[in-house]
Amino acid sequence: MAIGFVGCVGAIKENKCLLLTFFVLLLLVFLLEATVAILFFAYTDKVQPPLPAASGVGAPSQQGATAGRRGPSRVSPQFRCCGVSNYTDWFEVYNATRVPDSCCLEFSESCGLHAPGTWWKAPCYETVKMWLQENLLAVGVFGLCTALVQILGLTFAMTMYCQVVKADTYCA
Repeated sequence: MAIGFVGCVGAIKENKCLLLTFFVLLLLVFLLEATVAILFFAYTDKVQPPLPAASGVGAPSQQGATAGRRGPSRVSPQFRCCGVSNYTDWFEVYNATRVPDSCCLEFSESCGLHAPGTWWKAPCYETVKMWLQENLLAVGVFGLCTALVQILGLTFAMTMYCQVVKADTYCA
């Protein structure tokens, strides 16, 4: 947002310094994004979380019950899953045969205390992993569109900068 503001003010005021600052900052962001994308695709087969629990996809946390309860409340209802490998992952966290209420087929207060027949059975780790693989094309298209907008911004900023320098040369 700040970079865009610098570009807009530089264009409106036809200020060489702001236009050049916008160009350099946008170029740095673009190069950083391109580097991350290239590294991601180059090493995508080597990048795997060491433990599913580290991924935060409905995983019980060993760092305390509060941290462990936050993750699944966001993931479980959306992906209709419970636990990393299955709902029994939560038995160790609660030291009982129960799951968080977000793992219930039909949410209600304290529904995690009922029988396993009322809980989601799908593992969250595999469910989220499959969702990401299925939506990889959409993420790629979004990334390409963003890159195109950035390249247009770079082109227009440099064109305007050159025009301002040219105008200053003739006026001086």
